[in-house]
Amino acid sequence: MLAFVASVSAAAAGCREDQVFLRGDWGQARFSVEVADDPEARARGLMFRESLPASAGMLFVYEKPQPLSFWMRNTLIPLDMLFVDAGGVVRRIHHMARPHDETAIIGGDDLLSVLEINGGMARRLGITEGSALRHPAFSGPAAAWPC
Repeated sequence: MLAFVASVSAAAAGCREDQVFLRGDWGQARFSVEVADDPEARARGLMFRESLPASAGMLFVYEKPQPLSFWMRNTLIPLDMLFVDAGGVVRRIHHMARPHDETAIIGGDDLLSVLEINGGMARRLGITEGSALRHPAFSGPAAAWPC
């Protein structure tokens, strides 16, 4: 777990497109991320990947807040999905999405982003709903943890 804990000074060093910091009552974590911010990248997501490094993930970012739901078609590895509002606050966590399952995973309304990480990682780290994300996608006066 120590590999995921980010010091306050590391988070304060600045925001980068390829990193997401999370914090909450449980502590802090950092993930290296690929950003999916266009229709093609979002449609492809993490499909056909046979593995994902423990400290990695994919951040899906949309142009405006909206209802979001995902599925696991052609996804080979279990994933945790963190559904995030425009302020960077985790509103829902879907733990251990099953590979190849085409059942819709409903995130909710007024969401801007989804962070996908390895299945089981959110529980291992203690990440909870209400946690804040720090990333350039969450900026402005509404950001819970601005850059």
